[in-house]
Amino acid sequence: MTSQANSNDMSAILQEQASRLFQQYVTKDSLSAVDDGAWPAALWQEMERAGLPLALVTEAAGGVGVPAADALRLLRLSGYHTLPLPLGETMLAASFWTEAGGDLPEGSLSLAPGEVALTKAANGYTITGTLRRVPWGARADHVLLVARDAAGQAHLVLLPKGIAAIEARRNVAYEPRDTLSFNAVTLPAAAVRLAPAAMQADGLLGFGALLRVQQMVGAMERVLDHALTYANERVQFGRPIAKFQAVQHMLAVAAGQYAAAAAAADAAIEAYASAEFDFAVAVAKARVGEAAGEVAAIGHQVHAAMGFTQEHPLHFATRRLWSWRDEFGAEAFWQERLGRLICAQGGETLWPLLTRNNS
Repeated sequence: MTSQANSNDMSAILQEQASRLFQQYVTKDSLSAVDDGAWPAALWQEMERAGLPLALVTEAAGGVGVPAADALRLLRLSGYHTLPLPLGETMLAASFWTEAGGDLPEGSLSLAPGEVALTKAANGYTITGTLRRVPWGARADHVLLVARDAAGQAHLVLLPKGIAAIEARRNVAYEPRDTLSFNAVTLPAAAVRLAPAAMQADGLLGFGALLRVQQMVGAMERVLDHALTYANERVQFGRPIAKFQAVQHMLAVAAGQYAAAAAAADAAIEAYASAEFDFAVAVAKARVGEAAGEVAAIGHQVHAAMGFTQEHPLHFATRRLWSWRDEFGAEAFWQERLGRLICAQGGETLWPLLTRNNS
């Protein structure tokens, strides 16, 4: 009981510390500056000082050693504040690399979708291929990617900045999503590690999806907060628009979508590093992505024309929802994945699969 209480206290302290930090540094002006291409160096330094990027890395490896559930909920908080930095990518990449036996990298990290080809060379390895939509691919100090050898084995590769040929790109939220190309780029043996069993089939895909799921749930909560505040402040025909039944209905629908998304995201956290992870992440990314579209649309409906202006901060959350729902697999991809997982096990297993963690 005491151990559980201490864990809850530490989780609350971590959330409070991160929330204060984000509230202080993530402002409308700072977000607008990032949209124009700025890198919020002061905020990154403060996050490093607080140990947030290394929350998932064990103390033995030089990290903070926060329980996975608490660290992953930090990602939800970062989504609520529309944090314009690769905190989640760094947390996951640093954890994966150190667990694979690599030295703890310094600075910011990215988590690359897709895979490249790996070839053994006399002085190490070479990688060849193209990775698209890499978060902060040009700016991050290192990129963690998956490379597959001729035998089909997946390996983790930690790539320092400046090695890849880069095409700068952005998503709808103006976040960097760069294209990285490699033409037989040589890497030392120390930069390559055999990927764990959980990554042999799909590489980093499921873990990137988990990251976006948590961020989207946080951003949806922010949209709801904006909508509720505006509906209670905006007066039409002598009363706040929150008193109108049509607006109340829209807000209720958005709240229901958020609640379902949060439940799916919680289930994915509980399944982290377990045998149920693939199924839970597929459910979460599909359900949360669907909810994200609904909540963003309702948020703009409630705000009407005001919600489409640059002056109102709503767009910082909704543009991220529109972008994140498509990254690391959109709803249709994960819905198909769910169908394949269920069909592979047989239809008779569906109900036990849905209820085994709720009994």
